[in-house]
Amino acid sequence: MEMKGKVALVLGAVKGIGKALGLALAGQGVSLVLTRNDWEDSFDDMERDFEASGADHMIVDADLLDQARIADLARAIDKRYGRLDILVNNIERGGWPVVHGAYVQEQWDLEMATTLRAKRWVFDAMFPLLQRSREGVVVNFSSIAGVVGRSGPAALVFNDGYAAANRGVSLLTETWARMGAPHVRVNEIMLGVFETRHAQGTRGWEEVLTDEEKQSLVDHTLLGRTGQLADVVEAFLFVVRDAPYMTGSVIRLDGGFILGGADVPPMPQGVV
Repeated sequence: MEMKGKVALVLGAVKGIGKALGLALAGQGVSLVLTRNDWEDSFDDMERDFEASGADHMIVDADLLDQARIADLARAIDKRYGRLDILVNNIERGGWPVVHGAYVQEQWDLEMATTLRAKRWVFDAMFPLLQRSREGVVVNFSSIAGVVGRSGPAALVFNDGYAAANRGVSLLTETWARMGAPHVRVNEIMLGVFETRHAQGTRGWEEVLTDEEKQSLVDHTLLGRTGQLADVVEAFLFVVRDAPYMTGSVIRLDGGFILGGADVPPMPQGVV
């Protein structure tokens, strides 16, 4: 895909991964629609950094748990650009057991609403605009929690509701890829333990986990480190810009966390 002049909607762009992806797109000459809702103490930094990028952009305050606000967002994009080329479906609630404890009903419902339901309604509202592009791209962000659940060292950072919601994201990816073909590609980037998302820069990592617990997560990762924002950006740009034949796929970007914790023993000599 030729990136310059394209239009992208980036959810959760106020900080962390969403902001890094938005700035990466800005560097590619993409016009940006950026949403924010929480983390008001980071709003000024967000505005300053995207203004400094020089990219054409608009920042929209939107509670994406509200379908009416999602519809308003789609109308605003339609009015300003008339189409949408890239949807960065990056919205979730973190699901930290060591922060939130056992899920009461209110927390469970908020997890499902944020991590799963909001993605669905955003896609539904933006799909007609993506179809106008004729080469639209959707990237759903999910977590390996949908695979590992609350098990092993992952039980420190992934709760049941978060895991269940993320397993649902992969089903949506496959369904939307069928709906979008051949003019809208839909893929998924499944993240492991990343800075600003379950690792460095989060309350759970900085304030709650012990050094031993942090190390257990690193030791379970084959590459021996947590993920960095640059890792996400490179994978994301590949999916959007350099993989025109990819749709309905999941890229697992976890440094080998899912494979970790199981050694490969020597082959036995056998009996014959």
